[in-house]
Amino acid sequence: MNIINRLAILCATLSIVAPAVAFDFGALQSQVQQHQQELQQAQRKIEEEQQRIRLQQQQLHQEPTQLIQQLPVSPAAIGVIKDVAGPTQTEEIALGRQIAGNLLGAAALVNDAPLQRYVNKVGRWVANQSERPDLPWHFGVIDSTDLNAFAMPGGYIFVTKGLYKLLQNESELAGVLGHEIGHVIRKHHLKILQQSKLLAAGSQTLTQQVGNNEAVQKVIGSGAEIMSRALDKGAEFEADSISVVLVTRAGYDAYGLPSVLQLIDHSANDENAVALLFKTHPLPEERLDKLSQSMGERFDRIQGETLAQRFYRLK
Repeated sequence: MNIINRLAILCATLSIVAPAVAFDFGALQSQVQQHQQELQQAQRKIEEEQQRIRLQQQQLHQEPTQLIQQLPVSPAAIGVIKDVAGPTQTEEIALGRQIAGNLLGAAALVNDAPLQRYVNKVGRWVANQSERPDLPWHFGVIDSTDLNAFAMPGGYIFVTKGLYKLLQNESELAGVLGHEIGHVIRKHHLKILQQSKLLAAGSQTLTQQVGNNEAVQKVIGSGAEIMSRALDKGAEFEADSISVVLVTRAGYDAYGLPSVLQLIDHSANDENAVALLFKTHPLPEERLDKLSQSMGERFDRIQGETLAQRFYRLK
C-alpha cells in the first residue's frame, strides 16, 4: 500500500472518531456546569443557615433588660429572669466599682503615679486580647505587704505591693494580671454573688438605681466576703490557663505566670504574707502541675518577650 492510500485511510478514520470525541467533551462540560449549579445552591443554603444561627445568637445575647421590655411580665417574673440571666454589664461594672472602692478604703493605692500608669498600660494590653476588651478596665497596685492580687466584676483589678516587688519582669506582671482578667471575663465572682443570693434580693433595686452607691452597697456589703471567699479550684485553674493564652497573644513569654507561682512557692516561709492567698487559692505546686498538663510542649516553640529591662521597679 502506497503512502497516499495510507493517508486516505487515516483521514477517514479521524473523520469517524473526531465527532465522537467532541460529543463526549460536550457531555462532560454539561455535567461540570450542573455540578457547579448544585454547589452554588448548597452554598446559598449554608449562608442562609449561618445567617439564621447568627440571628438566634444575637437574640440569646440580648441584654436581660431588653428582653424584659419585650415581655409583658409581672415584677415577680422580672426578678426570676434577672436571677437566671445575671446582672447586666452596666450592673456588673457598678458592683465592681463599689467593691473596688471598699478595698481601696482598706488599702490605698501606692503613691507612685508612674507605677500606676505602667500597670494600667500592661493590664489593658493583655485585656485587649480577651473577648471582653470593651470593659472599662482599671488596674492598680495597692499598699499591702501581702502576696496577692484581686479581681472585681466589671474589670477592676489590683495587685499588692508585696507581690509586685516579687516580680522580676513584665511578662510575670502580665501573667498575674492575665489570671485576674480570666476571673473577670468568666464572671467567677459574679457567680459567687448569685450563688450566695446576694444579688437575688437586690437585683430589682440595681436595675432601677444602678448609679446609686448606697443601693449597690446594700447588695454587696463591705465586699470583704467576696475577696476572702475561695473560688472553686476549677475556676482558679481556668484563670491560670486563660492567663497563659492572653499573655502569649500579647507577645509575652508564655511562662510568666508559672515563674510567678514558683516565686510564691519559694516565699511560702512568710506565712503572714501568703495566708490569704493560700486560703483562697490552690497551692502553687498544684497549680503548676495543672498548667504543665494543659500547656504541654505547645508553647515551647513560641518565642515571647520577658521585657525585664522595661519592667518598672519600685524604689
